[in-house]
Amino acid sequence: MKIDFKKTLDTYRARRGVFRIVEVPPLRYLMIDGHGDPNTSREYVDALAALYPVAYTLKFASKRGLDRDYVVPPLEALWWAEDMTSFTVNRDKSQWEWTAMLMVPDWAGDDMVAAAIETVGAKSDPPAALGRIRIETLREGTVVQTLHVGSYDDEAAVLAELHDDFVPNSGLRMTGRHHEIYLSDPRRVEPAKLRTILRQPVVPA
Repeated sequence: MKIDFKKTLDTYRARRGVFRIVEVPPLRYLMIDGHGDPNTSREYVDALAALYPVAYTLKFASKRGLDRDYVVPPLEALWWAEDMTSFTVNRDKSQWEWTAMLMVPDWAGDDMVAAAIETVGAKSDPPAALGRIRIETLREGTVVQTLHVGSYDDEAAVLAELHDDFVPNSGLRMTGRHHEIYLSDPRRVEPAKLRTILRQPVVPA
């Protein structure tokens, strides 16, 4: 039976207009770090071009070797900047730092990940950013998350409400990095219908 983590993990559930406090367990990801506007940065394009082939190679290896099939989880990214108002007020994407990520099932060990990277690297035209992939466990703990429906450029108002209203009024303060989970494929879905989970790690104030 093929597992779809978007349906089995509570951390992939969110509702529009509702800020929900969630406990996120440690999760393993394929990761690549970068800098700059994802809409114009070649670095971001190269990161995705490396992550997806490895993720799918790992999926097929799991199905063949372990008889455990699953849907490759959605693309995720961590975002941060020296001045966090670049997310909510200025929206200066050139100042953004990011980590692009795809989740890896807990049964796929580091040896399987290494073998998947090696397989992709052995192809005639391997991805340029393949050597930048790392496998890492992300430990976010307590987070606040909500569902944003619409263009990525329209997230500012939701983030401002999250940062400046819900978090402090709930006796919390932000920690860690802004996290986005892309439930829609922007190549197939018009901007007004894009579904994105916006997540912010928090701790008691």
